[in-house]
Amino acid sequence: MIDVIKEKIQEIEKKENVRVLHCVESGSRAWGFASPDSDYDVRFIYVRPKDYYLRLERTRDVIEWQLDDTLDINGWDIQKALRLLHKSNPTLFEWNSSPIIYKTTNEWASVSEVINKYFVKKSGLYHYLSTAKSNYREYLHGETVRTKKYFYVLRPILACKWIIKHSTPPPMLFDELAADCLDPEIKPTVDYLLKLKRETPELGEDKRIDILNDYLDHNIESLNTLIADLPQETQYGWEELNALFISAL
Repeated sequence: MIDVIKEKIQEIEKKENVRVLHCVESGSRAWGFASPDSDYDVRFIYVRPKDYYLRLERTRDVIEWQLDDTLDINGWDIQKALRLLHKSNPTLFEWNSSPIIYKTTNEWASVSEVINKYFVKKSGLYHYLSTAKSNYREYLHGETVRTKKYFYVLRPILACKWIIKHSTPPPMLFDELAADCLDPEIKPTVDYLLKLKRETPELGEDKRIDILNDYLDHNIESLNTLIADLPQETQYGWEELNALFISAL
């Protein structure tokens, strides 16, 4: 499948007249808890010829290339990416730290060298807490739950704990987050579910796991209070991002 994805990147570059600067896996495969039938969530950053950016009319800044049962491929224009980086958009930090890289370039290496300067702790915390809350509310509140969704709440909660502890963007891999931030009393339960998730094509519904729900309830409530009390940080300036954009052109 890696060869297929690399061929898709070349196809995108040719048909869209772009140059892909960075292309990675972004979903459960990059998080380290893919099921045998998980699709591939391929994300990329691209740049167009410089004249494209000098038009008066509004231009598209995304490419939505493919979405089916196997491949989910889309990308952002470098201009969009750098503007979102200035706002400390958590997605950029995740794409930058993905352990599965399909293509990268010297231009992206220059972005990677400065990217953590733009990480705003409070923004990252609110993003991950919101993700945890919405998944918890939608999938894990009933007497029966979609078992795999525990990881879609656990991972953002652990990401919040990482940010509080280290003041840096959290790593992509769930195992790394769990080793550093997961409470010992629920580790056996999580390890068991993780083994099931990785080996079972599709985890369906089952009875809620009280020890996990109690853990999630407690942490969502405590994180909500803690984050609200944090001071707002100053965002880093535009100068380096402008230079990176011009260099990419």
